[in-house]
Amino acid sequence: MNELAKEIERRILGAPFHQWMNINVIDAGEGFVEMTATYRDEWLGNPDKHSSHGGIVAGLIDLAADFSLYTYIGRGVPTIDLRVDFLAPAIGNLMAVGKAIKYGKRISTAEANIYNADGKLVASGRGTFLTC
Repeated sequence: MNELAKEIERRILGAPFHQWMNINVIDAGEGFVEMTATYRDEWLGNPDKHSSHGGIVAGLIDLAADFSLYTYIGRGVPTIDLRVDFLAPAIGNLMAVGKAIKYGKRISTAEANIYNADGKLVASGRGTFLTC
């Protein structure tokens, strides 16, 4: 893990919710971040399919997109708008890859993809963030 990834992980784990989500930052660089979230039984949203609740997935998208912007400004930023597309059941441990699309002085756009342990894309999303 590089120094930026360590810094981002320290920042993320300052929030009890992110600790509860079992977040680990794997890599980070200018405009991107990769993190994992280790499955917890409390994530279960559909007992028939053993899939995680959509709120967990949306939270990961928001977090990864937000922290892709952190790589430019060194702080978390408030979400203005978030869109999530659920593509498949999110089962087990998840990986989130966030990417800054446009960094602006006031408003920025970033996206994130969520993958299951097999590397299958299970959700994607894009957010608008207040960066001033």
